[in-house]
Amino acid sequence: MWNEAVVKMIGVGILETLYMTIFSSLIAYGIGLPLGILLVVTDKDGIAPFVILNKILGVIVNIVRSVPFIILLISVMPFTRAIVGTTIGSTAVVVPLIIASAPYIARLVESSLKEVDKGVIEAAQSMGATPFQIIFKVLIPEAKPSLIIGGAIAVTTILSYSAMSGFVGGGGLGDIAIRYGYYRYEKEIMLVTVIILVLIVQVIQELGAKWMKISDKRL
Repeated sequence: MWNEAVVKMIGVGILETLYMTIFSSLIAYGIGLPLGILLVVTDKDGIAPFVILNKILGVIVNIVRSVPFIILLISVMPFTRAIVGTTIGSTAVVVPLIIASAPYIARLVESSLKEVDKGVIEAAQSMGATPFQIIFKVLIPEAKPSLIIGGAIAVTTILSYSAMSGFVGGGGLGDIAIRYGYYRYEKEIMLVTVIILVLIVQVIQELGAKWMKISDKRL
């Protein structure tokens, strides 16, 4: 069972999983970070209240977040095919991963920014700081440790989503576990893929925790 072909397959699976996770995380954060900032800023108690926009964005985020990933993965297949030309493979999975994770990241960012002491924000406003200055010089720097931990959580969530994509031929370790562990009853291969996924999660969490400690000026 553990011949060169199997070892090579698992190696490719690891690379595909990392590719899907990292690429999706970067793009999802490019969408989720500004969306989360917008949710905080336009809140009724925010620095630039715009309640109607805030509610519209909140509803959209909640709707997308409430759809289970496996259902979202299937339902957006036509859109995925229009974007990348196929619905199979690791690149195709990036599209639903971004759609599923961007709203989740937006909520994590919103939660982190709302932890910032309002007194610090009020002090910046009293000194004549503009909303953009408050966002980039007060909110984000003050919330940086929480944002980093939230980022680590988001990446591990995206990793788990990528494993689920194996049910539709998405590639990566999830696909290997399903094809060999579920359909062929080769439990040893499934166990190895699970162990590797757990190790990847642990590495991500440890890196996030260390980065948070370095960036936290209170420590």
